[in-house]
Amino acid sequence: MKNSNLEIQNLYPPKFSKKTWEGEQSPITKIQSLSESTRKIILWLVMIIIGLGLFTFYIKSIQKRLKSFEPERFKEELKLPSLKKELESLPKIEMPKF
Repeated sequence: MKNSNLEIQNLYPPKFSKKTWEGEQSPITKIQSLSESTRKIILWLVMIIIGLGLFTFYIKSIQKRLKSFEPERFKEELKLPSLKKELESLPKIEMPKF
């Protein structure tokens, strides 16, 4: 019975300790111990780096779409001649003169 309790306890992960990095503080606790203004600077730098990464991904996807863009097929899908005919067949609205 004692062995089964020990096996169950070993299944759970060890509790987080502040000194898990071979006697040093983890990076999270180092950041937490800094002043508030320094933490804000670190936060904004991380946000800028992530934003630049997403922006470059966005630009690359736009470039890929523009390379695969076919104007002829786009014009066919718009059906411009039939659209002009439909607009001409609509009744014209007369505006009253004041």
